[in-house]
Amino acid sequence: MKTLIIKTLISGLLMFSFPSFGQITPKSTAEKFFKEYQTLGVAKSIDNLYASNRWMEFSADAISGLKTQLDGLTLDFVGKFYGYELVKEKKIGENYLFLTYIGRYDRQPIRFDFEFYKPNNSWQIHSFSFDDKFGEDLK
Repeated sequence: MKTLIIKTLISGLLMFSFPSFGQITPKSTAEKFFKEYQTLGVAKSIDNLYASNRWMEFSADAISGLKTQLDGLTLDFVGKFYGYELVKEKKIGENYLFLTYIGRYDRQPIRFDFEFYKPNNSWQIHSFSFDDKFGEDLK
């Protein structure tokens, strides 16, 4: 009887101690993007970002253009990339989430916007963009 109670307690602790183990979240996806952007480069980081959305294969030209634009953030243009920070999070209902990050470069900050959508049980990237406009975020 004592053994059964201990096993039940241990099972319960394990079950509730790691509820998000292996779960892909919008924030973890955005952070993975930035890590891959620094280590694997623009093309691979964007490919991996959009891998969660099977519908993006129909937007290959737009994604290719996005890669070209992000590749334009060179050392000569904006300087070294030092990191990123989350500056805004806006949830619309339970299934749509906007995340805005600032990318810290030598010359200036760059705003990165991620939009995530959860049509059923898992999150997928819906939209990704970047620019140097911060007017909307300061309001």
